[in-house]
Amino acid sequence: MRRLGFMLILLLASATTLADDFVDGVTAYDRGDYATAFSKWKPLAEQGDADAQCSLGWMYFNGKGVPQDDKQAVYWYRKGAEQGNAWAQYNLGLMYRLGQGVVRDHRQAIYWYNQAAEQGLTSAQYNLGLMYNVGKGVPRDYVQAYMWWSLSAAQGNEGGRRKLDILAEKMTHEQIAEAQRLAREWMPSLD
Repeated sequence: MRRLGFMLILLLASATTLADDFVDGVTAYDRGDYATAFSKWKPLAEQGDADAQCSLGWMYFNGKGVPQDDKQAVYWYRKGAEQGNAWAQYNLGLMYRLGQGVVRDHRQAIYWYNQAAEQGLTSAQYNLGLMYNVGKGVPRDYVQAYMWWSLSAAQGNEGGRRKLDILAEKMTHEQIAEAQRLAREWMPSLD
């Protein structure tokens, strides 16, 4: 029994150290010390930390402290995305939409944006609205576009709010009512 308690203490101490290393990486990155950020995040990413994986993807995408490399960005974003990190999912969707580090694939972009949007990430909701509005990776669907922009706008995304007004001019009252209903069902707090 004592051995189990000791093991639990070791696990908690280890988790605290890992969290401290991640925060130390954030602090270093914010002050422009990219080498230190990389040295803190790389071991965590290799151990499976989704936040660190997403952060390494960001460093490679922007060429901060490492040579700019879209393929490495995609590699690390995918690692984090597959573990459910919403920002990694969003960024992987962006890479697919733009064809950076991967072959452009709007369906994959939709898939990853959707994963992040369902976690409430407003940037992903906004981009899903864009994709439905123009029919990239999905059939053009103003109701879905309006719904996603409504969700992003309800959380403060100004781009979504502006798009709603423009899109409403192309829609019937029934379509707008359907989009609003779908948004309410998706996020009941919009009432």
